[in-house]
Amino acid sequence: MNTNYDRLFDKIQELVLYHSPSGLETEIDRALLKELTALKVENWQDRAGNVIAKIPGRNSSRAIAITAHKDEIGMIVKSIDSNGCLQVRRLGGSFPWVYGEGVVDIIGDNQVINGILSFGSRHVSHESPQKAQQLDTPLGWEDAWVETKCSLAELDAFGVRPGTRVVIGKHRKQPFRLKDYIASYTLDNKASVAILLALAETIIDPPVDIYLVASAKEEVGAIGALYFTQNQTLDALIALEICPLADEYPIESGVAPVLLSQDNYGVYDEFLNAEIRQAAVKADIPLQLAVLDGFGSDASIAMKFGHVSRAACLSFPTQNTHGYEIAHLGAIANCIEILTTYCLRECKTN
Repeated sequence: MNTNYDRLFDKIQELVLYHSPSGLETEIDRALLKELTALKVENWQDRAGNVIAKIPGRNSSRAIAITAHKDEIGMIVKSIDSNGCLQVRRLGGSFPWVYGEGVVDIIGDNQVINGILSFGSRHVSHESPQKAQQLDTPLGWEDAWVETKCSLAELDAFGVRPGTRVVIGKHRKQPFRLKDYIASYTLDNKASVAILLALAETIIDPPVDIYLVASAKEEVGAIGALYFTQNQTLDALIALEICPLADEYPIESGVAPVLLSQDNYGVYDEFLNAEIRQAAVKADIPLQLAVLDGFGSDASIAMKFGHVSRAACLSFPTQNTHGYEIAHLGAIANCIEILTTYCLRECKTN
């Protein structure tokens, strides 16, 4: 086990344990603003909920941004029945079978309470709808519910209502270390936020202004990044992300980050990618290249809508994406090195 990764593991663990379902990201917002202030980096939160740090450059007329979304997938309450059971639906790309039955945290307006994500008993016949899930019917959100054992009056007092966010229980989020790998829910994209914080420490006196953006509501449409890029002129935008490991992609697990050429929202900028590849060469870090389906990032979405002229996505290979994710700490650390090199040496000022 490489002890050089201990600090990185600890930081990701800290970030994972902050709840931040899309649109209700207050818990991690407070932590990020406090940490950036402690680093003595200029920081603020904009109206869309993005947490932003600015590192002034020698040429303040030019700017690039690096984003890492801080929101997580989960559930949203659709309705509450007379027994206090919550009907929930997906918030972002979540699936009930990924979480399994177990404790969830219900983030009420007045209090966070626990519930149990439930799918029904197994010891049933064809007369019960749950039997279909044991045979050949995929488990969907309409087949699941959250037991609270609370009355409607109690739930009302807690501030639980349609629209309330529900996430995996905090004690179930505790990351696990497998040698030099980290395994956890919500590495997408808390590990990338850890990269942003490391960049806030390491980037000093860059050639151009650098904006480090912990973006809001990415999992539900890159809302925060679109707001930021609509209001801030940028020469380039680089998104930090996970990269799915699957047989259809020529990507290997390990220490080598992945630079994307295309995803569902379009192609990334070839010239910006070339600059990042050159930064990787200078940093002596291996880099994998990929074209992905079923994927999008702050950068590709912002470029598709014409908010930025150049965009790229640097990522780290990840198993079980949008589930209990596994990634090599070395790949995450190497993203820090590549981007530090890029920001201090490679980003163009003309």
